[in-house]
Amino acid sequence: MKTPSRWFLGALALVASIGAAQAQGWPTKPVTLIVPQGAGGSTDAMARLIAPLLGEKLGQTVVVDNRAGAGGVLGVQTLAKAPADGYTLLFGSSTTVAANAFLYASFPIDPLKDLVPLALVGDAPFVFVVPAASPIKSMQDLVAAAKASPGKLNYAYGTSSGLLCGELFKTVAGVDITKVPYKASAQALTDLIGGQIDVICEPLSSSAPNAKAGRLRILALTSGQRSSLAPDLPTVSETGIKMTYTAWVGFFAAAGVPRDITARLTRELMAVLKEPTMADKIRAISWEPRPGDAEVLAELHRAELKTVAATVKAAGLKAE
Repeated sequence: MKTPSRWFLGALALVASIGAAQAQGWPTKPVTLIVPQGAGGSTDAMARLIAPLLGEKLGQTVVVDNRAGAGGVLGVQTLAKAPADGYTLLFGSSTTVAANAFLYASFPIDPLKDLVPLALVGDAPFVFVVPAASPIKSMQDLVAAAKASPGKLNYAYGTSSGLLCGELFKTVAGVDITKVPYKASAQALTDLIGGQIDVICEPLSSSAPNAKAGRLRILALTSGQRSSLAPDLPTVSETGIKMTYTAWVGFFAAAGVPRDITARLTRELMAVLKEPTMADKIRAISWEPRPGDAEVLAELHRAELKTVAATVKAAGLKAE
């Protein structure tokens, strides 16, 4: 085996010293936080809650940049094309950095190779919802009705998360329910209220107002445990169907960003997320606070990719 030349070792040392110098002086200008959804949603609200506090820790403004389009692919693509210098971050979710890798043929990155997890923020419980006038009053009723008439019931979805939740339920419960795609969840909910759709798997945040108004009935939560946002609602697993599904959000940097910078970002984000009032602020926008460091987010990301891969394969879904 050849011994590395002095020139080669010197070059490595130079690269390391340059990276350390960059990290030491970073940041010297505003940092951009890409949110791959439009303004006004709960994910955007979460980003705008955290961005100014992170900016205070860094001594620079953190600018939220909404890049909606192609189900979040556009925002991920923006990060992929940005310099790996720590000045562009991604507020990614289980949909935008995991599910979309299997659902979009043109997905621009390898999620595990091209993203660096920084910190997990929280997750949003999903719920199974039916029209208020539906004879289906429990998850057991839903399974029984689906098995009694295979293919007759339908479920709607307006996001990749809604699709995966519905297909995961079909696989776990062993039922045949017809999927009906919508361009947006709002329209799907409208048709559910009108009775054209039998069931939807949607975030609790978007379903709860209609349920409180008596327009919809929530059957159960898909999270692994009951939510502090709705403690009286049972989980799907409690009803005998062993299924868990939540949407989570966290911060990512691009591969290649110096480690000193990513380590500082993780440190500052964890300090923000553990501030005394932060948990209540996160719950106020219908998310469950789940602060976790880079290692926690990395493990969750890997697990999510495996779960999505299995669900997509079992459902026979193809990337579009």
